[in-house]
Amino acid sequence: MNDADKLLTTVRDWMGAVRLGPDGRLPPERELAAVFSVGRSELRRVLAVLETEGVIWRRVGKGTFLTRGDDAQDLAVEDIAARTSPVAAMQARIAVEPELARLAALNVTSEQIGQLRQLCDEMRVADSWDAYAELDWRFHNLIAEATGNVLLVQIQRLLNGVRRFVVWGNLIKRPLRPPNDYHSFAEHAEIIDALEARDAERAVSAMRGHLGETNAHLADLRAARGAAGA
Repeated sequence: MNDADKLLTTVRDWMGAVRLGPDGRLPPERELAAVFSVGRSELRRVLAVLETEGVIWRRVGKGTFLTRGDDAQDLAVEDIAARTSPVAAMQARIAVEPELARLAALNVTSEQIGQLRQLCDEMRVADSWDAYAELDWRFHNLIAEATGNVLLVQIQRLLNGVRRFVVWGNLIKRPLRPPNDYHSFAEHAEIIDALEARDAERAVSAMRGHLGETNAHLADLRAARGAAGA
């Protein structure tokens, strides 16, 4: 084992045993270099290997962090969201979510129907857009879970995570909470009714209608902002 490999092993062992803060942030490079009695260039080469392996992640201006269980997925979502427009996010939703609704209609359980209705009830009384967004995120993920397809569940979670970054920022508006006649309330209820009836085509149609209304709303917001900036 050469010196570089020995250093890599030493750093791995240290990271496996060290107690860090809740955010998993590592000490600055100069302190780590002193801990291992090496130069910063040697340390950086080791950190580059560990970053490639997903053991750590780094952000300019923030520092270096140990990767925890959910961090890798969170970083993937943030990275994709940074390169995705609201239009592209909606295009992806329209391509994927109606088919998830079709499969969910064939496989959904009565317990899941109850959970979806509970989420709808909570959305109607959400006291802020942030609270509504969290419930809406759970609603669409639960439809994916109702398909019974693990791969589709993961695809939907990625898609849903990205759209929270790039779409919801465009939907936040006055008043401070969803109005009582917010269009999604009735659309969500129609989706659930279709799922409960195990009517796959109706479920597809309901989801397409819901996404179409959301897409139209985004288009109106873009047009209004364009006019305001003209």
